[in-house]
Amino acid sequence: MTELVTYRLDGGIATITLDDGKANVMSENMIGAIAGALDRAEADRAVVLLTGRSRMFSAGYDLATFSRSVDDIRRTLRAGGNLVHRLLGFPYPVVAACPGHAIAQGAFTLLAADVRFGVTGDFKLGLNEVAIGLTIPHYGVEVARHRLTAPGFDRAANTGILVGPEEARELGFLDVIAADADDLHARATAEAHRLTAIDFAAHTGTKLRVRAAALAAVRSGIDAEFGA
Repeated sequence: MTELVTYRLDGGIATITLDDGKANVMSENMIGAIAGALDRAEADRAVVLLTGRSRMFSAGYDLATFSRSVDDIRRTLRAGGNLVHRLLGFPYPVVAACPGHAIAQGAFTLLAADVRFGVTGDFKLGLNEVAIGLTIPHYGVEVARHRLTAPGFDRAANTGILVGPEEARELGFLDVIAADADDLHARATAEAHRLTAIDFAAHTGTKLRVRAAALAAVRSGIDAEFGA
């Protein structure tokens, strides 16, 4: 069986790499593997560097998920919401290095990171749910509301537009755009190293204050829509 997520600890940085060999779809197995890697990072008291395979962060849920039973769909979406909530309130800094596409649940996961690096290229980022006949789950609405610009949030959520890296930065999906894959790795790693020197207790306390409303809204949305 292919290992969906790899974990590497080096110098206080836990690099978590998503790679299913294709689109890094957010299956229950993938979400579970990420959660397990986050458990390790938390135990190691490490800054997280979350990344994907070449040209792909994650294309979101496998559309086949939505042809399964209602219970299967609810269970998968609840797991995805819990992942977003955990990343948004993670007790150590989380840096995302997005090497390409980040769509739907992939974008929600990206938005939950503290610092988000992207890369120049013919990549698409965004929330395409309404374009493919899906209503954005409450937790996705809330993390997007928290991280995107106000006009960017309204446009991205309601039109299903997918945009390139430069426009994604303007809308709020990304903080920094690197020139190429090597530059992405170097800049994201440098930021992760910088963050190893901050006071983690102060980071956690401040994060929970800054994101209190967003965290409460994400949790409320998960519990109301999919059950506690």
